[in-house]
Amino acid sequence: MSTQPIRIVLATHNAGKVRELADPLARFGVEVLSLEAFPHIGEIEETGVTFEENACIKAREVARLTGLVSIADDSGLEVDALDGKPGVYSARYSDDWQSLPDESRDDRNIRKLLHELADVPENKRGCRFVSCMACVRPDGAEMVVRGNWEGTLLHAPRGQNGFGYDPVFFDKDIQKTAAELTRDEKNARSHRGNALRALLAKWQSFMGA
Repeated sequence: MSTQPIRIVLATHNAGKVRELADPLARFGVEVLSLEAFPHIGEIEETGVTFEENACIKAREVARLTGLVSIADDSGLEVDALDGKPGVYSARYSDDWQSLPDESRDDRNIRKLLHELADVPENKRGCRFVSCMACVRPDGAEMVVRGNWEGTLLHAPRGQNGFGYDPVFFDKDIQKTAAELTRDEKNARSHRGNALRALLAKWQSFMGA
């Protein structure tokens, strides 16, 4: 690769996601920026029906607006007993439900999910977290990678770490929920960690090194 630093844009305002990508890409001489550096870019509507489509929509638009290489991810939970739902609607799964007093959106999502699975037996509660990352160059070249994390859903939340559905996502191999893991433990097993490793494995060839 060139010795000149390469600047790329991660299509998010989430500082935590930027740190996750910035550290491993630093060894390739890459500087990672977030959308905080581009205040003129507003909310990008995710109109896709798959994680891959939504990641590509965001990455293409940010690459077009910035003229830089862009990386976007879309992630969520697929539940076998619900035919893959909530899927791409994971973050807004319970928007049709009334919140309880002092209830967060994450808690409401979990409450709806557990209600939907109330009569589902243990051996039918399989699920997976999915993360798709799309990388788009300004010349239109694209790379899409996917990472999964297989698990099962508990009947009640456990653990205080993480966010989203982490407290009810149980990893049978280590006998812990995602919310019971440290950040390093989670990154070593998670869907986003697996997608990131797949991206890094292809990075140099994609960038034409």
